[in-house]
Amino acid sequence: MDESSRPCPGCSQRDRVIAELLKRVAELEKRLDDKEHASKRQAAPFSKGPPKEQPKKPGRKAGNKHGRHGHRPPPAQDAVDETLEAPLPECCPDCGGDIQEDDGIDEQFQTDIPTQPVRRKFRIHKGCCNKCGRRVRGRHPLQTSDATGAQSQIGPNAQASIVYLNKRCGMSYGKIADHLKEANGIDIKPSTATRIVLRAADKLQPVYEEIQESLKTAEVITPDETGWRNGGRLVWLHAWVTDQATCYVIDPHRSADALEKVIGLDYSGTLIHDGASTYDRFLQALHQQCVAHPLRRAHKLEDNLTGKNKLFPRQVIDLLKGALDIRDAYHQGELDRADLEVAFELCCDDLDRLTAGPRSNQLNDTFAGHLHNHGPEWFLFLLEPGQPATNYLADPASAHGSATGWAA
Repeated sequence: MDESSRPCPGCSQRDRVIAELLKRVAELEKRLDDKEHASKRQAAPFSKGPPKEQPKKPGRKAGNKHGRHGHRPPPAQDAVDETLEAPLPECCPDCGGDIQEDDGIDEQFQTDIPTQPVRRKFRIHKGCCNKCGRRVRGRHPLQTSDATGAQSQIGPNAQASIVYLNKRCGMSYGKIADHLKEANGIDIKPSTATRIVLRAADKLQPVYEEIQESLKTAEVITPDETGWRNGGRLVWLHAWVTDQATCYVIDPHRSADALEKVIGLDYSGTLIHDGASTYDRFLQALHQQCVAHPLRRAHKLEDNLTGKNKLFPRQVIDLLKGALDIRDAYHQGELDRADLEVAFELCCDDLDRLTAGPRSNQLNDTFAGHLHNHGPEWFLFLLEPGQPATNYLADPASAHGSATGWAA
């Protein structure tokens, strides 16, 4: 074999070491990614990790050590539905001797829920108009259907409970049917609960349309979105929050297409949102970028980067927190509107200088480009100090909707 064609032992060793290092780096990145995903999951008892070796004793501390006691106040006398006597036993339970009753009586109050269903019979009166001949039937306010005969309908309170348990508590129709049967003695099928919820949706549709219509004239809209499942397929739950209403819509896409259909591209109010570029299409609107998102991103970069690369995220944190401190000083009466306008200009200039030009670290360079592209939109809360600097109004709305299964 030609000497020039033989592999170099040193090069081979180097290649093996590089391959092992790359494999190790990939494993560590995956472990870090899994850990970050786990920290963002919703609370679940099965994902808390191994139990502690010396856990705290469960329950409250003895005596007054656990803090102020909270007690439910007794109801008003006219709100008591029934009074029950707890008489003394006929003899002492310890020795069997006679018991001399005291003059005073202790009182205890209790609030409970009924377990027996209320079964009603409606006697529906009928008649005929002497003028036009039209047949007329009476209807009681508690009726939920016009059907007559041998059918037995589900009452309004039970129907409201079914809708609440499904949309607010996220219970399936099967579990709702089981709950009503076991807790209240009402025997229904899951399909009945399904039809009740669908009828409620039809009745509430006009109200939902009014809520959507109100978005067009809202001065401020805070949008957010989160993952949703529709028939096992991933779609998106959009939440739009104003000072008057919260509107939900389910859409196959995460983009602002759903919002555009409701408010139109000519919306001229203020949108408070995260840095998603899909909202940039609303050219006539004012945009307040959520300050919390870049702050979280900057803290993460500061924790993960090393050496001089930590400087840039630290500068971003100082700038954004400084702007928030100025806003707080205004609310405390230490600054006036003119001071806020000056602070706005200074913050915009500082951000422009801080994010201008490329950076050697790719993560910092990408972050700087994102901040630079939105410029003044990070500090509009200084010009409108009554408006939030974050999209926190929509964050819990979308999270709550996703956790409970609630969507209009």
